[in-house]
Amino acid sequence: MIIPVILAGGTGTRLWPASRKSYPKQFTELSGEESLFQSTLRRLSGPQFAAPTVLTGADYRFIAAEQIDQVGTEKACILIEAEGRNTAPAILTAALHHKDTPDAVLFVAPSDHRVTNNDALLSAIEVGHDAAQAGKLVTFGIEPNAPETGFGYLELNDTAVLNQAQPLQSFVEKPTAAVAQSLIDSGRHLWNAGMYMFRVGTILDAFEALAPQLMLPARAAVSKGHVDLCFFRLDADAYARCEDISVDYAIMEKADNLVVVPVECGWSDLGSWRAIHQSQDQDADGNTLKGAATQLDCKNSLLRSDNPDTQIVGLGLQNIAAIATGDAILVANLDDSERVKDVVAELKLQNAPQATEFQRCHRPWGHYETLSLGDRFQVKRIMVKPGGQLSLQSHFHRTEHWVVVEGSATVTVNQDVKLLGENESVYIPLGAVHRLENKGKLPLTLIEVQSGPYLGEDDIIRYEDVYARASKAA
Repeated sequence: MIIPVILAGGTGTRLWPASRKSYPKQFTELSGEESLFQSTLRRLSGPQFAAPTVLTGADYRFIAAEQIDQVGTEKACILIEAEGRNTAPAILTAALHHKDTPDAVLFVAPSDHRVTNNDALLSAIEVGHDAAQAGKLVTFGIEPNAPETGFGYLELNDTAVLNQAQPLQSFVEKPTAAVAQSLIDSGRHLWNAGMYMFRVGTILDAFEALAPQLMLPARAAVSKGHVDLCFFRLDADAYARCEDISVDYAIMEKADNLVVVPVECGWSDLGSWRAIHQSQDQDADGNTLKGAATQLDCKNSLLRSDNPDTQIVGLGLQNIAAIATGDAILVANLDDSERVKDVVAELKLQNAPQATEFQRCHRPWGHYETLSLGDRFQVKRIMVKPGGQLSLQSHFHRTEHWVVVEGSATVTVNQDVKLLGENESVYIPLGAVHRLENKGKLPLTLIEVQSGPYLGEDDIIRYEDVYARASKAA
């Protein structure tokens, strides 16, 4: 039985503005009807796979749990990282979590990659499983079809043979375009897909020998961790002491028992808008349109609007990505799309909220969107999913007025509990202890009007919370 280890903690800055720190690309519907994370869960399910182990950040734990539930994956183990420390600590803590079954085989995969030929990948995994059981550290290389400069490469001793475990000669860092072409021409180089396979005992021995500095804090992160609702929280202080390092640098480039399984499975890391453009259907002129998008006389361009109220129109464009959301627009040459992370860095320097946050903020009970914001007022649209409830809370600096526009709301204000239907409202005085619940079977939508001198999300004291979130106060 193979245990999938799914890495789902990345922030996805290269696909801004559709992917941001508050809701990164692995949880976004970029190329289909479900998220990349959900596609990964489906891909790594079946009789040969055990329940997955998922590593993600604290901010994404409820998003991950909800999407796992939507897929129907049972008994998934969700390990929570207080902060991202790269792939080596993540993989090590996952292996330590399974240390009592040293012969179990782990298959490690990013959650934000696309695979169009699942059968080909499963065949490669079967080959990798045999090698892992024989004590090898297995990595998977993708047959390259273009001189990509955004990927690392794996150099083999001989010409690549699909679905055959082969010795690895070296790792090659992201090359220039000319070097990348020479690597492809050699026939001995593959793209590094960031997928790995090994026995629990094998990878733990490798960390002991090759990256011993990680063992003590990682062990403490697991041993001092604790169950929190349906999650397992790694100890934050211990995990923070783990070196921020990739598994390639920490282990793979030093190991002498490494093999590579070449695979051709329609793989893409979807790491840039150019990759998104290449992965989707195009018209006769090479254009890809999604959402409220229109083109006239464009060639080889990607036009995408994630907001139905924002119509994006391209006229006479060539080799351009134009991406619109409700609060941001990116216009870039497709050849420069690897540099979008530099745009995010610049916006952060400007303290622009669009750098990391969406207008829609997801919460375990649903989501909210700011419709209007002034110096002393804010208007929000709030959606509470069936069975969802906000914490029992109060505010120091603001009053609130709720108007139900869809569904029904159970509202607590101090000692008073009432049921509100559509077009009914309630006033929340300053300092009142209050709660909002949706006990119905349909989503609840309401308009919230806040008034006061400070309207920050940290102006909150939580007294009870079914989602076990810490209390915050301004």
